Amino acid sequence: MGDFKPRFMKPSESTSYLDKDESTTVEATNFVYNRFVSQSIETQRKRLPIFENRNHILYLLEKYQTLILVGETGCGKSTQIPQYMVEAEWPGQIGICEPRRVAAISLANRVADETGSLVQSDMVGYAVRFDACYNKPKIKYMTEGILVRELMTDPLLKSYSAIMLDEVHERTLYTDILMGLFKKILKKRNDLRLIVASATLDAKYLKDFFNFGNPNQKETSTILSVQGRQYPVDIYYLAEPVPCYIQSSVDTAIKINASKESGDILIFLTGVEEVDRASKLLSEHANNIEEEKKKNKIIVCPMHGTLPYHDQLKVFKPPPEGYRKIVVATNIAETSVTIPGIVHIIDCGFVKLRWYNIDTHTDSLIILPISKASANQRAGRAGRMRSGKVYRLYKEEYFNKLPDSTPPEIVRTSLTSVILHLKALGIKNILNFKFPNPPPVKNLRSALEILYALDAIDINGELTKPLGFSMAEFALDPMYSKILLNSGEFGCSEEILTIISILQVETIFTKPSTGTSIIKARIRRRLFEVEEGDLMTYLNVYNGFIQSEMSSEFCHKNFISYKSMKRVLEIRKRLEKVLNNYGIPIISASGCTTLIQRCLVSGLFPNAAYLHHSGVYKTIRGDIDLYINPDSALYTITQPQWVIFCEVLHTKKLYMKDITAIQDEWLLELAPHFYYRTSYRDC
Repeated sequence: MGDFKPRFMKPSESTSYLDKDESTTVEATNFVYNRFVSQSIETQRKRLPIFENRNHILYLLEKYQTLILVGETGCGKSTQIPQYMVEAEWPGQIGICEPRRVAAISLANRVADETGSLVQSDMVGYAVRFDACYNKPKIKYMTEGILVRELMTDPLLKSYSAIMLDEVHERTLYTDILMGLFKKILKKRNDLRLIVASATLDAKYLKDFFNFGNPNQKETSTILSVQGRQYPVDIYYLAEPVPCYIQSSVDTAIKINASKESGDILIFLTGVEEVDRASKLLSEHANNIEEEKKKNKIIVCPMHGTLPYHDQLKVFKPPPEGYRKIVVATNIAETSVTIPGIVHIIDCGFVKLRWYNIDTHTDSLIILPISKASANQRAGRAGRMRSGKVYRLYKEEYFNKLPDSTPPEIVRTSLTSVILHLKALGIKNILNFKFPNPPPVKNLRSALEILYALDAIDINGELTKPLGFSMAEFALDPMYSKILLNSGEFGCSEEILTIISILQVETIFTKPSTGTSIIKARIRRRLFEVEEGDLMTYLNVYNGFIQSEMSSEFCHKNFISYKSMKRVLEIRKRLEKVLNNYGIPIISASGCTTLIQRCLVSGLFPNAAYLHHSGVYKTIRGDIDLYINPDSALYTITQPQWVIFCEVLHTKKLYMKDITAIQDEWLLELAPHFYYRTSYRDC
């Protein structure tokens, strides 16, 4: 980059962006930012923007079946509306659906504090995957997946009088499923009320989607916008494009720090690797400032989901006196977390999204330009306590060409779980199901092929008995469900329970940010690695953790996340109960790794690849080039000829993640309907 410095221009038409005050829950932490925390709970409730709309909301819920509520996160909609309904003696149970488990738990605890009750009382409770704490409460917080599974036993949700779908702008897979299902349920239940709440969404489209009236009948849905506290944010664009947005982000942060403008800085990048690279460059600059004893000292805080818990704490703490805090984050800081003190935002203009690849039958993580909604959401992180500034590392003309919103998850991810759940709910014709945004037909076809190969559905597209119905009841990917249900037959259910539980957490390893610690972490990790692959490595880590009597010292010494391991124990306990309910014996393979590998093949056979003579791996179906992830246990070990994998990461190349070495004859034996041997293969 040399001495290149980006030049910013203010937008031609608008010179400010108005943000609303908010407070959110972070997906990987338990923090909620509350500027009125020192005041009484009753005072805090009255200061929320939603309070002025209390009577209006109750009136609209009496008159309309569906209320589309647009209000910034933090305006109070998630915690206050259920309480308003209880105070108005609304009959029946009120359910609030959240996209993330941490949000559901945190909100339940907050409402319990405000109502002077306990979680699991008759006032408030919560239910998330592998965890529940409720006793027929009036207000029940839950994740979207939990409500979908409740629909399997109670299709009309007769125990509920009102449901709130919160954070709908995130448009997760289950959000779209639930909106499609509620379009059917509301027609059958005139007494049920639906609240669709979001910070930013196409309210008019959703109003029409849930409006069942005709020209001669009254409308059944309406829109209410809740105004929050507004602080002006100035937005600046680049005059010319930059060749490297990572380096430009660093240069811009250094330039802001050299100016007389106060306030902390938040940099948005796409992934962990980019965050680590930018943090390293900024840390080197910080060391130079220290050595030269200059002013404008900085402290660098990376922010992503794989960080150790104590490192995540740093972004919320105010910097030492005389220092400026620079937070380098993935898009987890876009909607999931609010960091106090942020005044300057640097937006790279890209985001990493999960996208389904029908050739590899897997979801890939790919880097794409952000949408206008995401850009505005990022801009909204600035100026919480005063006016802020946003530096976008792209031209204004580029911003004007961005899509209005990020594509919903249902149009860009695997649909195997979606189809399985809809089939269990009695939806026979998936093509005629009213999704808010219909998924691509090719994705539906691919998902049906995988489910048929897993023996979850028959040739007519109906769920098989008992396997298909059993798989639908699991809160897991269908491939993992199949492996668990097969584990008893292979005699390795103890080990499979552990492996599947570990795959439900993001990572069990911590990723240090300093150079010496990175080397130490790699050395310690090698102690657990085996030639059978990553899943056996995870099994070794778990066994070591158990042998250490679940010691936090063991985790700290070996750079393992203690919090993740405790979560694995919780998930494993829940899954073991499910297997017991199905009568599957809990048996150990007694060190026979072949049994475990074969059991894994019985569910993960669609994700198989072989080592081509060119030195790269290729998928058996589709002939797609794949590479071993540098974090994999097999990266520094002799590469096996045949492997199965759990996930594909798409950066500059397609990297396989969570790999297991296998033998090719296992594919023919365990999935003869999916693979067959040809007379010649170019290997």
